[in-house]
Formats: sequence, structure tokens, C-alpha cells
Amino acid sequence: MNVLVILALVAGFVLLVAGGESLVRGAGSLARTLGMSSLVVGLTVVSFTTSAPELAVSTDAALSGYPGLAVGNVVGSNIANILLVLGASAVFAPLAVGSQVVRADIPVMAALSVAVLLMALDGNLGRFEGALLFAVLLVYVTVTVLVSRRRSAPAPVSVRVGADGSGPDTGGPSRAAPKTKSVLRDLVLVVLGTGLLVAGARLLVHGASAIATALGVSDLLIGLTVVAVGTSLPELVTCVVAVMRGERDMAVGNIVGSNVFNIGAVLGITAMVSPVGIAVAPAALRFDLPIMVAVALVLLPVAVTGLGVARWEGALLVGFYAAYITYLVVQATDHAFLEPFSAAMLWFVIPITAVWLVAVMVYELSAHRRERTREPSDPEAALRPRTPRWRR
Repeated sequence: MNVLVILALVAGFVLLVAGGESLVRGAGSLARTLGMSSLVVGLTVVSFTTSAPELAVSTDAALSGYPGLAVGNVVGSNIANILLVLGASAVFAPLAVGSQVVRADIPVMAALSVAVLLMALDGNLGRFEGALLFAVLLVYVTVTVLVSRRRSAPAPVSVRVGADGSGPDTGGPSRAAPKTKSVLRDLVLVVLGTGLLVAGARLLVHGASAIATALGVSDLLIGLTVVAVGTSLPELVTCVVAVMRGERDMAVGNIVGSNVFNIGAVLGITAMVSPVGIAVAPAALRFDLPIMVAVALVLLPVAVTGLGVARWEGALLVGFYAAYITYLVVQATDHAFLEPFSAAMLWFVIPITAVWLVAVMVYELSAHRRERTREPSDPEAALRPRTPRWRR
């Protein structure tokens, strides 16, 4: 491993982050021009563009003969998106989870995670299975956009007053020119971001595969750790920016939509373009894919408890990600700490956490039900908004 390999890895990360940022800005602005809500933007356009690094890396890795890197990138990115990105964002500021996300989108993400695990039981994701995953993604996007339009249809249309104040603005050439310029600028950002992502993906795959060869570790481990975290950086940046701007619903939608896109598009398209599909390593089947499914299922009760992700829940998610990375490193190095660490996680930390989450979920749902059925002594109390749990 020489200096050029390190430089290629660093340059790949930088180009991926720059390309993801360019795509987010251009696609997000373009979507808002079309009148899409922040939740739908987070679930579709922003999440898909921030997942473009995973698509570029996995496709290039599969075509370059590194299937473990392709699978590890998607699985590791989905785990990192929920445990690291969503957890760190919630620690920074408690997140809101819209009811639409709870009722539909998180279950879709969990169902797709289970489907991938079942499809990979034979050790391979073929072209037909990739096409099936991609078709599910298309249906998901179509339904999401249609439902959003149906809900926003009754919204009143605002009337703009002309410059002279005499009547409504009909949107003449003076209005159309700035709008056209904005669309062209957004398209330039999208094209520029795509080019940066492609270049960054090739450098990252080259650097990661060289490191795996030099260290004697599998490309699956590199994909689960270094590449997964690197390609999740756009999601992390987007979520932090969304939280700082008060778009907390978009932050959650970005994570959920990114994970759905990773499975439906990244794995789906990669399996379709690869001549023999994607080979899934036995290690991924035994541990990493089940962890991805468990993490997706864990997010549902966390979101249901008060329709938000509190700070303590975010800290818990980040702690689990640290434990997951520790396990991967300890297992790869065959350290003596592996056996006691695995026993502590399996028989102590995970069961206690599961019991605690279920107890909190039951308590929160019961408290919410009591609030809805209780008659307030103060007639004006029903009109005053309650402080949501995610703001605590």
C-alpha cells in the first residue's frame, strides 16, 4: 500500500461528498420548483441523489470483479444510515417522524430488507431478482408521488399581485425568465454532481480494493466499513443541514428513502448489469444481512414511540453502530476479545435494549391513547398545541 493508494482513497471520498452535495442542491431545488413537499423531497429526490454514491460504487465494484464490495457497500450503508446518520442527527436535535413515514415508508424499508435476505439465501442475487427489486422501487416512488399530490390537491392557490398593485400577476416573461434560469442552474448542478460521483466511485473502489489486498482482509469488510461510511457522508451532511434548517421531517425521510433506494436501485441495477449477478458471501448471510434487517425493524418502534426520535434514542443508535464496527474489526483481526464481546452483546446488551424499547413503546402508546380520550378541564386546553415528544 503506497501513497498513491491513500491519495486515491481520499480523493474518492472528497469527490463523492462534493458530487452528492451538488446533486442534493440541484435536485432538491428542482423538486421544490415542481411544488413537491419537503417530506416527499426527502423520501424521493434528496434520498435518491444522496444514494447515488452507493449506486456508482456498487456498480463499478461488481463490474470490476469485487462483488463483496458491492454487497458490503449497500448493507453497510443501510446500517450506517440508521444507526450512525439518523442517530447522530437525533443527538444533535430530536427528529420528527411524520405519520406517513411510520405507516408506510418504514414498513416498506423493512419489507425490502427481509426480501433481500431471502433472495440471497442461495448465495447469489441474479438478474431477475435485481429486476424485481427495481420494479418494487418504481412502484414505491409512483405511489409516494401520487399520494402526495392527492393530499396537496385541496390546497388553496395563492394569487400574486402585479408590480403596479392593480391586479394579479399572470406570470409573464419577467417571471418566466428567472424560473428558467433557476431550472438550468439546477440541471447543471445535477450533471456536475453525477460526473463527480462517477470519478469518485472509481477512485474509491481502486483505493479500497488495494487496501483490502494489502491488509489481507476481505473486500466485504472494506465495503461494510470504509466504503459504507464514505458513501453515507452525503446522507449525514444532508440530515445535519435539514435539522439546522428545521426540516426534521425531511431528515428522516432522507434516511428511509435512501435505504429503499439502496436496495431497490443499487442492488437491483447492479444485479441486472452484472453478467452473473452478485455473489453474496456466506459471512454476509450469517451476520451482516440479518443485522440490516434487525436495524430496519428496530427503527419502527423507535419511530412509533411518540412519532419521533429523541436524543436518548439517537445516542442508543450511535452506540450500537460503534459496537457493530468494533465487532467487525475484532472479527477480522481474530482478536481474543471477540468471544467475550460477542457473548456480552448477544446475552446482555441486545436483550435488555429490546425489552427497554418495547416497554417505552407500550408506555408511549398508552399515554397517547389516554391523552386522546381524556376530557380537558379547561375548554381552551384542547385548542392549545401540545409539545411533541421529539422536541424534549
